[in-house]
Amino acid sequence: MEATINSRERLPQLDIYRAMAILGVLHVHATSFATVEAVDSRFYFMINFINIFFKYGTPSFIFLSSFVLFYNYYDRPLTKGLILNFYKRRLLFILLPYLLISIGYFGIRLYQNGMLSGPLDGSALWADFWHRLITGKNYTHLYFVFISLQFYILFPLFLLLFKSSKFLVRWAVPIGLLLQWGFILWNKYDLKFVDKGSLAISYMAYYVLGAYLAIHYDTFKAWLSSSWKDQTPRQRKGTFILWVGWLAMGLSHVLIWYEARLYSNWHDSLWYEGLWNMHTMFSALVLMQLTNWLFNSDWSMMKSMLIRIGELSFAIYLVHPLWLAFYRLYDFNLNPVTDDYLIWVYGGMVTALVISAIVVQTIMKYMPGAWMLLGSVPKSLKSKMPSPPKGNPKRDVRAGGRSRSVDW
Repeated sequence: MEATINSRERLPQLDIYRAMAILGVLHVHATSFATVEAVDSRFYFMINFINIFFKYGTPSFIFLSSFVLFYNYYDRPLTKGLILNFYKRRLLFILLPYLLISIGYFGIRLYQNGMLSGPLDGSALWADFWHRLITGKNYTHLYFVFISLQFYILFPLFLLLFKSSKFLVRWAVPIGLLLQWGFILWNKYDLKFVDKGSLAISYMAYYVLGAYLAIHYDTFKAWLSSSWKDQTPRQRKGTFILWVGWLAMGLSHVLIWYEARLYSNWHDSLWYEGLWNMHTMFSALVLMQLTNWLFNSDWSMMKSMLIRIGELSFAIYLVHPLWLAFYRLYDFNLNPVTDDYLIWVYGGMVTALVISAIVVQTIMKYMPGAWMLLGSVPKSLKSKMPSPPKGNPKRDVRAGGRSRSVDW
């Protein structure tokens, strides 16, 4: 069994993928206000473009999480010990930080709403906190961690199904699309569930796409990692179709939202859902290929920077809204139609990345137990302070890169 476990190579380039995914998230969050405030700006197309084109972040993280899990676990015997260790590590490095960070953001919401200046109803606050916790709503971005937890709960079942049925593996992507779109249509015409974006079923296609690529990675590896000049004619054809499809879906997604936001030219909601789905599924694969190209390039400084951002991506995701909320308090009364406003908006993205990275690196390096709040700590930042419970991280490290202990 040990020979089987070590037969597949490590994939340290996935930290670059994480970096590009978190950059997508930051671009979207930094421009969210501007899409409403700056509709009269001559730069509105650019603002809308950034806000929509970079929406690949969350789906790409889901795709990557699934890829890492199946790459790590698919060839291993499905035992009780394996499952217990899997849940133990997710409990320590995902669920615990989610709980603690949710408490912090809940307190911030109380402060923002002016509720800390008067008497508090403990039972009502507890009920509100608990509802927000189990729906990922203690702050606007925490829904994604909540979605990830749903997939972690389901992962052993998916693993068992895929290991026991070649049919399911072969048709995984169509089945995933069918499940996701079956729910979308059911919800649109019958359920009317408002917060469907907080349910894992809404992202099923990305999850099974990651699983499918992980299971067949040896087949796709040469295509994904070879540069254009080294690809075979068939591989070049696949690359051309992938990138042209990505640009076509991405630009269509941008334009349909531009027409809606600027001219109130709205279409049926399924058009927005469909273009988002196709744009972000293409994006997940484009990022995988781009990740390998960057990793194999001679741009050592860029690679080092992206790898470090990727190592910190989970922690950056958790804390960056704090900086954005603070940053927006100081808008200097800028008129949204002026050129300075665009610079200020993009400055929010840049500073959210830089400040968040500095803060989480400092906390991880010097604060004991930082993993409880921010998740797994990269090896390069670990001090000689007490470590969290170790379990058996060997298998988790392999696909996640040089310093990852759990998937993200």
